Amino acid sequence: MYLRVASSTRSGSLSRNLCSARSSVFGEAAGVFRPESPRVLSRNGASKAQFSTKMMAEPIIDLKGKKALVTGIANNRSIAYGIAKALHQAGAEIGVTYLPLNEKMEGKVKDLTLDLEPSLFAPCDVSKPEDIANLSEEIKSKWGTVDIFIHCLAFANREDLTGDFMNTSKDGFNLAMSISTYSLIEVTNALVPLMTDGGSIVTLSYLGAVKVVPNYNVMGVAKAGLEASVRYLAAELGPKQIRVNAVSAGSIRTLASSAIGGIQTMIKHVEENAPLRRATTTEEVGNTTAFLASDAAGGITGQVIYVDSGYEILGATIEK
Repeated sequence: MYLRVASSTRSGSLSRNLCSARSSVFGEAAGVFRPESPRVLSRNGASKAQFSTKMMAEPIIDLKGKKALVTGIANNRSIAYGIAKALHQAGAEIGVTYLPLNEKMEGKVKDLTLDLEPSLFAPCDVSKPEDIANLSEEIKSKWGTVDIFIHCLAFANREDLTGDFMNTSKDGFNLAMSISTYSLIEVTNALVPLMTDGGSIVTLSYLGAVKVVPNYNVMGVAKAGLEASVRYLAAELGPKQIRVNAVSAGSIRTLASSAIGGIQTMIKHVEENAPLRRATTTEEVGNTTAFLASDAAGGITGQVIYVDSGYEILGATIEK
């Protein structure tokens, strides 16, 4: 099914193929569109046969020529990996950072991202300002500039993701805020001078930022701070044509989410009650992020986009 719009030009009226309902976000199913019996209305309302034409559908998302830095890839089930894969499929040149815990971690992430063909692969522990400075210099040396920054960094102690929120330790609170929230501000500050032609910054949030989710606790507060940071950064960087948005992903079975007490029960609840009656996939989050990173989302900044099978709209559910 195609949506067609008649648009006037100097040479006449052309029917434009905007999109195919069967195409993916990258337009993989795009093909030749032949109107069966196109007609247009003249000024007096009389219909006139329009000439037959072939129209090739263009990819909805095109990131060719863009350089995208992706942080937080841990395994092939991580949301960060799904995002990097979507950006790569859209034509972006990929750069990857990894947490330099040991050589095993470096090798694991390197092997995992081989299919993404990263032209930049750099260590970065955002708890160390020198690592962020070195990352900026590495990008400047290898790429010169950067167009897209994907922030997929969050951490809280396991003991702070279960039980009562008021029992959160001060050290645990500060750690969660530093890694999950302040790192967006700090890395953005280092990369903005390299976004010389505008750019797009996208971070990951979750429903627990705005509503109480059992056991999400300190991470909910960190994500709330993250979403507020998105708005402040968007306002500040808008004049530079740098857009800042967040994707609030639904509950997904990942290594990171496994640290949250009762996560499997929550995912099952979403599958049974979300409007789409299923959990979210990393591919869906990746496709939405690729859209936000592209010129197709050129007028969108300071927003939190929910990719959660519609769960966020619910006010209450009835147990079956």
